[in-house]
Amino acid sequence: MEDPVQPRAADPRPRRRDRHGRGMRGPVAPPQVPLSTSRGEAFTDLVQDSVERLERRWPQLTEIEFVVLEVPPVGGPDADWQDEVVPLGGTISAAEGRPARVVVYRRPVEIRTKGREERAHLVHEVVVEQVAELLGLSPESVDPRYGDEE
Repeated sequence: MEDPVQPRAADPRPRRRDRHGRGMRGPVAPPQVPLSTSRGEAFTDLVQDSVERLERRWPQLTEIEFVVLEVPPVGGPDADWQDEVVPLGGTISAAEGRPARVVVYRRPVEIRTKGREERAHLVHEVVVEQVAELLGLSPESVDPRYGDEE
């Protein structure tokens, strides 16, 4: 009597199709280079660049936490803007064990700008305005170039 057909052993090597005859390709970029940056990461980089620019003049900013949120909150005691223009940023005063915070809202800023340079300029203005509010100063004293077209 013949043995029943044995199932074929699985090939330990995964098969990859080479549909265009070009073979396997190597990496497009070295591992330490990011291939793509999300819009959120790019926006956070703009905020960080603005903060670093201001920290040279105002070293006490290292004690302030800078946060990027997608959109401002809709409800709550701080949301008195519903009948007005949507805010681009805000501040949260220091509390027990928590540093003061400057918040920049990504989507409202992105909607109001067309390109990276315009977005970087608006982000810097928002950061300057919020820092000025926290420090109790005018935006022009926080950054003498505030309001200048770059």
